Amino acid sequence: MRAGHYGAAWAIAQATLEARDPASRDDPSLPYHLRWVWDGSDVRGRDVLVRCYHGLGDTIQFARYLPLLAERARSVTIEVQPRLLDLLARAGPIGRLVPFDPEAPLPRSECDIEITELDLALRTPPEAVAIPYLQASRAVLPRGTIGLCHSAGDWVADRSVPANLFKSFCGIASCITLTPAPTALPVLNPKGCPFDIGATASLVAGVDLVITVDTMIAHLAGAMGKPTWLLLKADPDWRWPPRAATSGWYPSMRLYAQPWAGDWTPVVERVARDLAARAERREDGR
Repeated sequence: MRAGHYGAAWAIAQATLEARDPASRDDPSLPYHLRWVWDGSDVRGRDVLVRCYHGLGDTIQFARYLPLLAERARSVTIEVQPRLLDLLARAGPIGRLVPFDPEAPLPRSECDIEITELDLALRTPPEAVAIPYLQASRAVLPRGTIGLCHSAGDWVADRSVPANLFKSFCGIASCITLTPAPTALPVLNPKGCPFDIGATASLVAGVDLVITVDTMIAHLAGAMGKPTWLLLKADPDWRWPPRAATSGWYPSMRLYAQPWAGDWTPVVERVARDLAARAERREDGR
């Protein structure tokens, strides 16, 4: 998947599905993100329940496939994280949206599938889906404002960048933080971004550029077609090729990977140079 060899990746995934013990399907003894729910069967002409068992970023990344699924299935129900309900409601005819309650998940449908398996089920590479596929109203911000997100949260702490390293960006352009916490950075919203996906999406829509670590904000900005510079650890996960400058998942995204593990300084310096060059081009009208 990282290399873009989707056919080969899907063949491996299909073989993995076929080797699973059906008795272990949707095992309630496992955390939701470790469960499997799809048996590999065809989705066409069936009542499909899409379960969003992973993170917000995963749901946003694979939501691109929901309109195509809705065209092929008889009906589609999406059991989605409540924080994403309003955002996905604007994504067009994708099916019925239901908030996911971990204490009371929906009963099985004719065909259950985890949202991150839709590319395999539909045999559709990410480049086949038009971007943007998510929309939001634009927040009113000064022209040229840049959105910053330095934190990936506690789940994957090694993706985060110390906030003070982003300070140089604030000296080049007007900035806001897209992290839902107070910050000492000289940004327009030092109290932080609202803990609300709709409000966050509106801020993303209103900025000129997003500079972020590998977290939900990256997927949100990419899905909205916003120019996005993504800072990656030296060995990122399967989504991001560390030696590439671009992403097949999000054509508006530029990748900046650590040259060696644990050191963000070279990455931040590269981003600052490119940001200064970008600002100079804008001043010159180029």
